[in-house]
Amino acid sequence: MDMQALYLIVPLAPLFGAIVAGLFGKLVGRTATHVVTVAGVAVSFLASWAVFQDVLIGNTFNGTVYTWMALGNLRFEVGFLIDSLSAMMMLVVTFVSLMVHIYTIGYMHDDPGYQRFFSYISLFTFSMLMLVMSNNFLQLFFGWEAVGLVSYLLIGFWYTKETAIHANLKAFLVNRVGDFGFILGIGLVLAYFGTLDYATVFAKAPAFAQRTITLWPDAPWSLMTVIGILLFIGAMGKSAQFPLHVWLPDSMEGPTPISALIHAATMVTAGIFMVARMSPLYELSDVALSFIMVIGAITALFMGFLGIVQNDIKRVVAYSTLSQLGYMTVALGASAYSVAVFHLMTHAFFKALLFLAAGSVIIAMHHNQDIRYMGGLRKYMPITWVTSLIGSLALIGTPFLSGFYSKESIIEAVRLSNLPVAELAYWAVLAGVFVTAFYSFRMYFLVFHGKERFRQGHGHGNEPDPHHAGDPHHGGGTPHETPWVITGPLLALALPSLAIGYMTIEPMLFGDYFGNAIYVADRHPVMVELNQHFHGAAAMGLHAVATLPFWLAAAGVGLAALFYLRFPAVPAAIARRFGFVYRMLVNKYWFDELYSWIFAKGARVLGGALWRRGDQNVIDGFFVNGTAHLVERFSRVVKAFQSGYIYHYAFAMLIGVFALVTWFARLY
Repeated sequence: MDMQALYLIVPLAPLFGAIVAGLFGKLVGRTATHVVTVAGVAVSFLASWAVFQDVLIGNTFNGTVYTWMALGNLRFEVGFLIDSLSAMMMLVVTFVSLMVHIYTIGYMHDDPGYQRFFSYISLFTFSMLMLVMSNNFLQLFFGWEAVGLVSYLLIGFWYTKETAIHANLKAFLVNRVGDFGFILGIGLVLAYFGTLDYATVFAKAPAFAQRTITLWPDAPWSLMTVIGILLFIGAMGKSAQFPLHVWLPDSMEGPTPISALIHAATMVTAGIFMVARMSPLYELSDVALSFIMVIGAITALFMGFLGIVQNDIKRVVAYSTLSQLGYMTVALGASAYSVAVFHLMTHAFFKALLFLAAGSVIIAMHHNQDIRYMGGLRKYMPITWVTSLIGSLALIGTPFLSGFYSKESIIEAVRLSNLPVAELAYWAVLAGVFVTAFYSFRMYFLVFHGKERFRQGHGHGNEPDPHHAGDPHHGGGTPHETPWVITGPLLALALPSLAIGYMTIEPMLFGDYFGNAIYVADRHPVMVELNQHFHGAAAMGLHAVATLPFWLAAAGVGLAALFYLRFPAVPAAIARRFGFVYRMLVNKYWFDELYSWIFAKGARVLGGALWRRGDQNVIDGFFVNGTAHLVERFSRVVKAFQSGYIYHYAFAMLIGVFALVTWFARLY
């Protein structure tokens, strides 16, 4: 088959499934809906695998598929850039999406919106593929907004649930803030470079390295710094970086499969992918890279702290996602783009695994999501237990598992960075290792080990239970392992979570896998120095026991075991002793309240002022009512002369004749 036809099949196969499920789902039925959508994503995955194999032998593609519009010399096009970076992303997106599609058959089995859900997740897969395959900023923006739209639809999938509607509106609004910066950055690219094509922009970029623009008087800024920061503001929204992180934890109001697909493996990594793709631009601005590193360091550490106090099983994993996205962002700031993308890949597998395992637990617990009412599930759910253990070990960076190689590489890259803020970021990501291990195994021990607490209380779940809708007394029964359609994807995701890091670290970080897809300037020698310390994946794993991150992770696991298995009263005592800190973490640093007070309340105050002074006083008072009053007053004056008396009219005529004679006399 022609490779260009194969490129088209990759995004169009899921789109076909989305159209069938969305428009004809009720007609064809539930079974046909999931068969068509799963088959569409499976075809996309197989096509992506073929494209990946073709790229490995050196074949790349950068070309136009369709010209949407032409304005003079400016062309708006749909085109594909197929290289090692996009091929890897295509594989990750389609594989995780395929696992989520299969998992959804079991998870959403009795949901009345079954066909609609499959339509949305297939449409999301299409949108994400268009984003990662794009060769120009226009198509990038289309994919960027499309994944945001489908995310909005999926977070609010249960539209009768008030918290879900608030969550999807929050996600939509926060992402609009980031997207405003993103489109400004694209606008600057178009204004100065005269094109939206990646290759042309990257080729011209060095010539603009010294160009400055004036944002306000007497304060020139580097053009590349401004473009880089504006584009990254878009990434801050999409990849939930501080301070635009507030939408992601609330997005857990959507069904669990989309938490795995969108908020762990694909959509939230779009910002990381975008910055890596734009490496030729970011390498021209140390200020932009420093900004990225600081934002990532804050997110990695402080979002991890919030995971410690969460009791909702999905929200613990959500804060873990925020923290890990911070790690990826720090790596981008260190110019270790390949390391960031490597962690993106490994994280996609083990975080999707953790989310889907959380969903398996939620089903077994009759949609109770509160980990305080779980415990001892190991003997009831052996497959979910072992896959959750694999995911948790990979997340905390256990030697030889996938997360270890990518996470350790990020920490080392930051340590070797020559940016002024690198030392601060290094200590943040180092402290984050302990925090990650602690909250991850806090959840693991509370869910799978210790005494059984699920008989003590019920009804703490957030997700509607289609089996027992409206039954306030439901919540009992002994947990049991979920069906193969749910455990199968868990096992499939557990395999790469174990081995993908060991298998791919050498070609992806120290080989020539990425080639020209990622550019790093000579003045940022992090990857060169990292290469000098690398002596093979096996040696790296063995050496880990002599490193500080390993012992920090071990300390986190040990402390979690001590607190939640041996001395369960201690955490509550600590929370009481440090009441302010505990309240601060429970209230998520009061960011929601701050934004509500500044923006929501501020918007209401501004709107009220505009209504009173602008609408009532100026528009209604001056233009509408003022015009009426003016006409009324003029009419009163004129009315005085319309009395019906002849001598009044004669007097007015005399005055008029006098005025006319006087005017003519002045003319002559």
